[in-house]
Amino acid sequence: MQLEHLNPDRMHHNPAFSQGIIIPPNARILVIGGQNAVNKQGEIVGKGDMAAQTTQALDNLITVLEAAGGTLEDLIRVGIYFKAGEDLNAGFGAWMKKAGQIKNPPTVTGFQVVGLARPDYLIEIEATAILP
Repeated sequence: MQLEHLNPDRMHHNPAFSQGIIIPPNARILVIGGQNAVNKQGEIVGKGDMAAQTTQALDNLITVLEAAGGTLEDLIRVGIYFKAGEDLNAGFGAWMKKAGQIKNPPTVTGFQVVGLARPDYLIEIEATAILP
């Protein structure tokens, strides 16, 4: 399935995200609900640690992708919700370690929010992927 990543010459180019993506007809779409820092046992990983929570949330997202036959390369859209007042650089650093090498990065939108579903959550990541 051939996606068309748009990064117009008149706009800023950033290796971490694309400005737009055109999805071909009849694409197999995976919508991934918000992933946070909860492990298989339902425990919060990295309480108070943005980097650790981002890593766990990304590991959860990757697990869902792999269960559907996809990889990070198949992402087309990512929404990242950060708890306001937290160190965004730590979260971004963890993101780049896992997803910084994507050849054609997804579109990305970041949000600072007052709070998430549980008080100890610092980040939640949702995504959409086009599967092979």
